[in-house]
Amino acid sequence: MKVVAKNKKALFDFHILEKYEAGIELKGSEVKSLRAGRANLKDSFIKIIKGEAFLFHVHISYLETTHSYYKPNERRERRLLLHRKQIDKLFGKVSQEGLTIVPLMLYFNRSNRAKLEIALAKGKNLHDKRETLKRRILDREARSALKDY
Repeated sequence: MKVVAKNKKALFDFHILEKYEAGIELKGSEVKSLRAGRANLKDSFIKIIKGEAFLFHVHISYLETTHSYYKPNERRERRLLLHRKQIDKLFGKVSQEGLTIVPLMLYFNRSNRAKLEIALAKGKNLHDKRETLKRRILDREARSALKDY
């Protein structure tokens, strides 16, 4: 598995409840850009519209070798490939419980297909974020103390 991009901000802002793997509908030049590692998942989100899941605000920049006639919009919405039961389950949880769907990681699986790890998540409060920062600092200090010995 070759990881292209991670959404570290999502892990900080949300409690992750369930994870799913979804395929992405991409254009040819976008796949080449992903292989070159030119993607950014920051501030991206997923909406379910008319029974289909769409990925919004993911920045996949085009390569310099892409023909000037064919340069797709770098921030266009991209359709996610999920099973109908998964989409219905996600839609039910989002509409009833007030949860959100966020992308976590963009990667190529063993058969060289671009996949997106998405998660059903619940937003953190400010005190939860502070607790995460404290835990992260303590872990960093513990690791540095172990390195010294």
